[in-house]
Amino acid sequence: MEAMLNSAQLIQTLRHYNVRPSVHRIAVLEYVANNGTHPTADEVFNAIAVVFPSVSRTTVYNSLHTLVEAGVLRELDIESASTRYDLALQTPHSHFRCTCCGKIYDMELPSGLEHVVRPGFTVEATDLYFAGICPECSAAHPA
Repeated sequence: MEAMLNSAQLIQTLRHYNVRPSVHRIAVLEYVANNGTHPTADEVFNAIAVVFPSVSRTTVYNSLHTLVEAGVLRELDIESASTRYDLALQTPHSHFRCTCCGKIYDMELPSGLEHVVRPGFTVEATDLYFAGICPECSAAHPA
């Protein structure tokens, strides 16, 4: 679902959301936006530390927090043990978590969800998660 963002687009996005485009914030946003893995904070840190060995966990965690607060990223609470991150600037979509390999996939939202909400309620966020076995795991472990 995500489109790859280049450096200029990443900087423009941060400025649009009034976030100062520091080198670490750009790196964090680039990893989450272009990786497609819905990473945890630790996964983001480990990836960023390869490029910026002196970066601290605190810097990465603070960058993630800033990007979530600004509305650039969103937190996904798909697993009880860890929060994952996704680019907020996408068409609304649901997620599928494979219970075998743990990968998380973007899925289109089913049509008709607008009829689920009763009149008078205002929807501010929609989070729909599916869990099951992905095609790769099904093929590797046929029943």
